[in-house]
Amino acid sequence: MNQITVYTTNSCPYCVMMKNFLRNQGLPFNEVNVQQDPVAANRLVAMTGQLGVPQTEINGQWIYGFDPKKVLGLVQ
Repeated sequence: MNQITVYTTNSCPYCVMMKNFLRNQGLPFNEVNVQQDPVAANRLVAMTGQLGVPQTEINGQWIYGFDPKKVLGLVQ
């Protein structure tokens, strides 16, 4: 079972693209909105060194931005 978390904000079009892509692939995911959760935002920067979104964690590996090919390479 894949563990997928997408870190998003309210106004990010690439976040919407990533979530729609995952849904279309039938991949369940958790969403963390870092705009509404400053603690999660700080934790994200501490983990990845990046503030931009979307950032997607799949089974412990990080994808920065919208990269469908990389997503498909990481899911099992």
